[in-house]
Amino acid sequence: MALIGTLTSGVSALKSFTKDLEVIGNNIANVNTTAYKGSTTSFEDSFSNTMRSSAPSSATTSNVSAIQVGSGVQIGAIQARFTQGSLSSTGVSTDLGVSGSGFFQVVNPADGSTFATRAGDFHFDDKGYLVTTGGYRVQGLNNGSVDDIKLGTPPAGAQLQSFSFNGQGKLVEYYSDGTNAATNQVLLQSFRDPSALQRAGDNLFTGFTAAGPIGGATLSASNNAPGSNGLGKIEAGTLELSNVDLTEQFANMIAAQRSFQASSRVVTVSDSVLEEIVNLKR
Repeated sequence: MALIGTLTSGVSALKSFTKDLEVIGNNIANVNTTAYKGSTTSFEDSFSNTMRSSAPSSATTSNVSAIQVGSGVQIGAIQARFTQGSLSSTGVSTDLGVSGSGFFQVVNPADGSTFATRAGDFHFDDKGYLVTTGGYRVQGLNNGSVDDIKLGTPPAGAQLQSFSFNGQGKLVEYYSDGTNAATNQVLLQSFRDPSALQRAGDNLFTGFTAAGPIGGATLSASNNAPGSNGLGKIEAGTLELSNVDLTEQFANMIAAQRSFQASSRVVTVSDSVLEEIVNLKR
């Protein structure tokens, strides 16, 4: 019965717009999350029932157009938007914001798994490693080799007094004997298709292979130094803010709500008509 198709279309729309509202709600919930990347929902039509196929013209007939009736809507994609978020000054020397393209690469010391993140709210742990809030170690050059970023050993008889990161991600350590040394350099990873990355929670992303790491999955000084090869610069003492625009999200929420209401009306009307058809048999 044709009305069953109308009912199915309405239900598919209700399901799709419910997911859209979930995405919008999650964006709004993370408006203050460090370096959070908002998501957008795109829709696509479901398969169509073909009542008549198209046909080209012939010597005796004109071309015939197809007659098709759609069967509803479905989610086409839910993708993160990797636009730059504003940088906010914190004054904390281990807070690192990326101005431009690129992700920090961090490793879980428990199992060696690797993740990408834009959230630079780092700190040095009790062992001297530069880590995320979850304890994942930031990757870069440590004395010339790609490894965990870690504070160096002061010269004999000296102590570490302070440190700073420059725009190229280099960690400069200052010692009590008046000397200093650039012992480490934070490296950045960029991807050909960041939208293929998968969220892993805690501001982390996985799915490097699908996203296509530029220069290869292994970091190197020649390919991954901040400020080179199209990569952004490191802004020490800043954090990237969420790129969620509340005004846009509220507008999207209103549009999704209205679409949901219209779809529910389709279901209600279809149900009423079906009820009338059933009553004709009485």
